Amino acid sequence: MEYVYAALLLHSAGKDVNEDGIKKVVEASGVAADEVRIKALVAALDGVDIATVLSAAAAVPIAAAAIAPVAAAHAAKGEAKAEETEEDKEAAEESGVEGLGALFG
Repeated sequence: MEYVYAALLLHSAGKDVNEDGIKKVVEASGVAADEVRIKALVAALDGVDIATVLSAAAAVPIAAAAIAPVAAAHAAKGEAKAEETEEDKEAAEESGVEGLGALFG
């Protein structure tokens, strides 16, 4: 996680996100830098626009808040369906077991 934080710190400071920069940030925090993890992170971030990803991630909580009332309405409908009888549940479990039996011949 510290490697991702280092990359974000470099990005927010307007610096290039490269192996040397990440290594310096990680070592400055008192953690021994792992060259393999740094190389993997830099390779994974190659061609990624970090600003776009961050702005999309910032929009997700807003979208979740907008969806919450819709989810509550669906949950209310789900409560009505949750009142299935025990017989329905047992029948569903039995059919699942029969399906597994078919797998093994």
